[in-house]
Amino acid sequence: MSSSQFPVLSSQRDRKRTFLRWIKFNAVGGIGIGVQLAALAVFRSWLKLDYLLATGLAVEIAVIHNFLWHERYTWADRPATRPVQSLVRLAKFNASNGAVSIVGNLVLMRLLVGELKFNYVASNLCAIVLCSLVNFLLGDRFVFDAEAKPAAISN
Repeated sequence: MSSSQFPVLSSQRDRKRTFLRWIKFNAVGGIGIGVQLAALAVFRSWLKLDYLLATGLAVEIAVIHNFLWHERYTWADRPATRPVQSLVRLAKFNASNGAVSIVGNLVLMRLLVGELKFNYVASNLCAIVLCSLVNFLLGDRFVFDAEAKPAAISN
């Protein structure tokens, strides 16, 4: 029997692979949230930076942190073939995930903190959660080349 006679199996494998990658993405993102919130606290509370500047800097630190982990863990089955490919991926990740995270965080922080006077940490957590799904799709389909032949996801 040909593989085309088992589209459900292939689809189930793809769904399982995507689900496992989503779990890894969120694990890295969870650590990234800690990195972002710690940076935000340092910039805002200790250095007394404006909440928007502090947010932008904290997001950029988390974006770089997350890229390094995603390349080595979340999308480890799609390794860079040359060192320059990692640099291109970093640029793509920063331009896509970074842009969504920074713009999304700044817009939501401006609304939630600036206009509605919510707590800046709670507002930042809300912004992170709302941006995560878009960032996963961008990472999977744009940054880490979804068209590449994926091997089994390493544990």
